[in-house]
Parts: sequence; structure tokens; C-alpha cells
Amino acid sequence: MAMISGNARLAGVAGWPISHSRSPRLHNFWLQEYGIDGAYLPLAIAPDDFEQAVRTLPKLGFAGCNVTMPHKEAALRTVDRVDPAAQRIGAVNTIVVAEDGSLDGSNTDAFGFIQALHEGAPDLDVTKGPAVLIGAGGAAKAIAVALLDAGAPELIVLNRTEARAQTLAQALAESFAGKITVGSWDSRAAQLADANVLVNSTTQGMQGQPPLDLALDDLASGAVVMDAVYTPLLTPLLAGAQARGNPAVDGLGMLLHQARPGFAAWFGRQPEVGQALRDHVLADL
Repeated sequence: MAMISGNARLAGVAGWPISHSRSPRLHNFWLQEYGIDGAYLPLAIAPDDFEQAVRTLPKLGFAGCNVTMPHKEAALRTVDRVDPAAQRIGAVNTIVVAEDGSLDGSNTDAFGFIQALHEGAPDLDVTKGPAVLIGAGGAAKAIAVALLDAGAPELIVLNRTEARAQTLAQALAESFAGKITVGSWDSRAAQLADANVLVNSTTQGMQGQPPLDLALDDLASGAVVMDAVYTPLLTPLLAGAQARGNPAVDGLGMLLHQARPGFAAWFGRQPEVGQALRDHVLADL
């Protein structure tokens, strides 16, 4: 294990609670693999203390931090500069301390999603047809931005509570006018017929949760299916897709790839996502 010196670069992940986060395991794997003098720490910060704590990071010598629940929207309001993707998503998950101590905010969830999608389905051309997105929560918004930024000609949002899907569509309407449709949950299976990509952004199918209630009988034969869930890696949705012969992409890659831009900014090395990292993170699941 690499030794940490008095010159160590520091970063971390801010959340409340934070004990469940796999980011320390992920980033510290890279620090050790690349022999970098640094540390990545869990930062348990209560919501009422978030702004003050983040503003203190430069004074404590931190290069920045990741931000997880429930602080992503508060981070958007706290930083001094926000990148366009974070502005569209409405949340910040990565903060970098600039040389003058000011704070740059970005959102790497969309980057992580699209990198994982291309890695898991290298032959996919997102521009060739509609994308269908299940869910309308925080992850859904980042995934929607990723798919539309990548050139998906249409995004169909399906959510059990249609009002939440409408809220997501309205939030993105200015950036992606005419490209987002809210579909009916009751006819969700039929809306898969022309899909080029199908993504589940909900927790349905996660260990301890019921499987996603979605029949794949009408799914286009070449459509790529991705699940944001990674516990288990092979969710019932992905198992159903594989049984039909559809390409299936698990959610672990999104977690791993979204970490890359922050690590590069804080520690000066562009990290790679390989099998050793996947195995290391999976060992803790």
C-alpha cells in the first residue's frame, strides 16, 4: 500500500449518510495502482452544514470532492462556476478547487453513462432511433441529457407516475425542444417497438427490490438494453434482454466511468477502467 506523505493531495465524497458509498474504494484503488501520493476520504456532511463545509475545502488543502445524495442540488447553488451539463441536469456531483480557491462544479453522471453504454455496446449508434427511458428521478435526468447530447433523435420517458415524467420533460424542454415525449405507463410495452436503446434508471430489479414490470415482447430485435442497477450485475431486465438476443449493458460501468474526470482533475492522472477495477469494486458488493 502506498504511503501518504505530508504533500499528499486530498479529495473525497460528501454525502449524508456516506458509509454506503463505494467511491473511496474506487478512487483509492486508482491511487494505489498509479502510486500517487494522495487520499480520497468519505465526508459525512449534514445538509445544514453542506455549504460551509464545501467552502472550507480549499482552506483544508483539498483538491475537491464528489457530491452524492442528498447534496447534488445544493452543490449546484454553492459552487462559483457550473459546466453546461450540470446546468442542464440541475445537479453537481464533482467539485474542483481552482488555484484561487474558488469552486468549479460539474456533473459527470452523463459522461459516465454514455462511456459505459459505448463500452458495453460498441456497435451502437445512438443517433439511429428513439431511446426509451424508464424512470424520472435524479439518475434519469442525467441519462436523458447524455442520450440527447449524444444525438438521440427522440427520447420517450416512461414512469409509473406520469406527472414526474412530465416534470422531467419540462425541465429539459428548453435545451432539447421537441425531442422528449412522455409515454403512457399503461402502454409501455408497445412503445418499445421502435426503440434503439432502452434504459432503466429506477431501482426496480435491484437486490431487495421487485423486478421492473416491463414485458420485452415488442422490443426491437437489435435494441440495446442498459440497466443503471449494478447489484446484481445481471438484473431480471438484462437477463430477459439476453434471452431474446438483445445486447445488454450492466450499470457498474456508469459508476466507474463517472469517477474518471474528477480523479484526473484532483490527482493529475487520467485513470482507466479495467477488469481489475471492476473486480475490486464488485468484491465489496
